[in-house]
Amino acid sequence: MAKTEFKSESKRLLDLMINSIYTHKEIFLREIISNASDAIDKLYYISLTDENVGINKDEFRIKLDVDKENRTITITDNGIGMDKDDLDNNLGTIANSGSFKFKQENGKSEDVDIIGQFGVGFYSAFMVADEITVQSKKYGCDQAYQWQSSGVDGYEITECDKQDVGTKIILKIKEDTEQEKYSEFLEKYKISSLVSKYSDYIRYPIKMDMEHRKMKEGTDLENPEYDMVSEEEVLNSMVPIWQRNKKDVTDEEYNDFYKQKFMDFEDPARVFANSVEGTVTYKSLLFVPARVPFNYFTKEYKKGLQLYSSGVLIMDNCSDLVPEQFAFIKGVVDSQDLSLNISREMLQHDRQLKTIAHTLEKKIKNELLAWLKDDREAYETFYGKFGKQLKYGLVADYGAHKDSVKDLVLFRSSTEKKLVTLKEYVDRMAEDQNDIYFASGENIEAIDRLPQMEYFKDKGIEVLYCGDEIDEFAIKGLNDYSGKTFKNIVNEDIEEEEKDSEENKSDEGVLTFVKDTLGMRVNEVVFSKKLKSHPVCLTAKGEISFEMEKYMAAAQPESHIRAERVLELNASHPAVTALIANMTADKEKAEKYAKILYTQAVIIAGLPVEDPSEYADLVCELMK
Repeated sequence: MAKTEFKSESKRLLDLMINSIYTHKEIFLREIISNASDAIDKLYYISLTDENVGINKDEFRIKLDVDKENRTITITDNGIGMDKDDLDNNLGTIANSGSFKFKQENGKSEDVDIIGQFGVGFYSAFMVADEITVQSKKYGCDQAYQWQSSGVDGYEITECDKQDVGTKIILKIKEDTEQEKYSEFLEKYKISSLVSKYSDYIRYPIKMDMEHRKMKEGTDLENPEYDMVSEEEVLNSMVPIWQRNKKDVTDEEYNDFYKQKFMDFEDPARVFANSVEGTVTYKSLLFVPARVPFNYFTKEYKKGLQLYSSGVLIMDNCSDLVPEQFAFIKGVVDSQDLSLNISREMLQHDRQLKTIAHTLEKKIKNELLAWLKDDREAYETFYGKFGKQLKYGLVADYGAHKDSVKDLVLFRSSTEKKLVTLKEYVDRMAEDQNDIYFASGENIEAIDRLPQMEYFKDKGIEVLYCGDEIDEFAIKGLNDYSGKTFKNIVNEDIEEEEKDSEENKSDEGVLTFVKDTLGMRVNEVVFSKKLKSHPVCLTAKGEISFEMEKYMAAAQPESHIRAERVLELNASHPAVTALIANMTADKEKAEKYAKILYTQAVIIAGLPVEDPSEYADLVCELMK
């Protein structure tokens, strides 16, 4: 029979299929197995109303055979099969999907769960094969047919001798080149691993003869002899753990699945199983790791969930399914409602995907809130590992997700001396307190020793300690909580209801003198209303805080971003009164006092000293 040419547009598409559409050659096996599963689905659907089919669901299977010597891979199914017209229409015309047509002709889409809809996956096999032979016998037909092609030059359809209903696909694997190695696909272990990776949850058994060493009967146990035997094995598990009823799955099974699937040696800290029906139907199985992945805070870490469509792996890391604050979540999502692109390797960004992502975000938030309420100690352990990620969610995407995070973040408390939620802080506030006060520093101990803290401790006002570099950015992104605004005690001028003491009404000339002495080092000098035992402190004025300045200095040194410095003096402290006394008695000494006090304020604020040598010399001079 003469060879039939592909149509010109099909030739172009076939060339595109082989060279552009698929990014990984190994995808070919997933596509052919998915097509075989579709073919079985079709016959099984017919068998529900046609008793002449004569085959039980348990008898359906997909068989794989590898022949290294002849460089062939054979995929056989006992599905519905194809006749001559089917072969010509479905395989002779690229992107003509028999599965899609079957769904259209057999009721509502939800009644028939068919994986393949585009009719292009079959041709991905040409990435690894230089010749494809398809032998098929359709249910209800007496004659079998063979379709054969070597690629863009066309195809031949002839009658063949095939007794059983179903389809056999024989791939002639290409020879290796310097650029590409194809022989790996002739190794059974490779084929087995691809089935496990992409097709593990195909609902029908995928079988292949596997070789094993078997001890010879009567052999000496001290010097055993073995035979190589071939046994048929089922390569796929068929029923995903997330498709099973939660009450039928043990904790150990969930833990084992997590460790195997996500290559962790520790059990997960938390498991969230979920089934959703509605606008978009899907099942999800999510895990909170018990430890931080070694590359978590690097560019190499990939967030996202494994995405399946009817049990077939579509994406290994679908980042669109989890927002930044939950980047630590591992797990799988399986839905048959997704709109996939032509290669099934990527998603179309559509309403279904956004709906799943939105409901998953709510699910994770609610599960974490329940964890916080039911097992505070375990939650705080988790928070010690991933709390920074949650705080990052307050500012990520311009704060779009802050409502899902604000009740999950914790801060150390000045009065409780432990981690507290923002709600717990607000619930304890005095009736006349309008703001949530916080202080930032390199660590909790340094914050607790800040001069500004004395005022709040005396007043019994709770202060949140922010020891993470992201804390101030997170609070700034949150802006307010339950109608209460945030105030940084190192930034804001805390108003005191009491009238200023006479000491604080000292000669304003002192402030001018100190400002003139320090010059551009400070933007302003004021008498403090909140200093008690300390002589001096440094306050940031404006939008940039000292902690932000330190962060930007480390992250972008060239930016030279600097907070506005306000030097606050305690007029009643002996060191300040000594400065004031020397303004007339010994102006030069008074200037030295001013510089020393400023540098002390810089050190207390955790900022770098601009001229350490000058400071050391000044201290030494006054010690003479």
